[in-house]
Amino acid sequence: MAGGRPLDGATRILDENDIRRALTRIAHEILERNKGAGDLCLIGVHTRGVPLAHRLGRLIERFEGETVPVGQIDIGRHRDDRPHNGERSRTSLDFDLATKHVILVDDVLYTGRSVRAALDALVEHGRPAQVQLAVLVDRGHRELPIRPDYVGKNIPTSRRERVTVHLSDTDGEEGVYIERPSEER
Repeated sequence: MAGGRPLDGATRILDENDIRRALTRIAHEILERNKGAGDLCLIGVHTRGVPLAHRLGRLIERFEGETVPVGQIDIGRHRDDRPHNGERSRTSLDFDLATKHVILVDDVLYTGRSVRAALDALVEHGRPAQVQLAVLVDRGHRELPIRPDYVGKNIPTSRRERVTVHLSDTDGEEGVYIERPSEER
């Protein structure tokens, strides 16, 4: 979910250190499952998936001594639940996907519609050998049969709550918050 200022009464559920630890664990899990970094690439879903993908890339490079390509994908025109506003795509993939094991990176997994849109956008740029999904937060409530391969934190929520991710790269601060409607506080 988009960042922005947390509502008054929002509960911080992850701080900067929690996010760092979650990403470190995810990076190790990615390397273990894929037996190293050889054919990997990371693709962040615009907006907050992009800095998360870059952070994972730096961690993998630190652990393996091998640089992993990092790109970004804009899913705006592939969403089935929001109108496309005609903006120019911010997709940037400067590498061939054909033999890659793509790790698609997003901040929050909710209904699965963003991931479906990301998969649609991805195939416009090639057919990867495999696609895996890494998310910082899985909040449940799937509407599509999509399951992440790597999760920083599972956070049970109600549909009425919002989960917002704040990253220093995009928001000037670090944290993950749950916002409850005012009548539930």
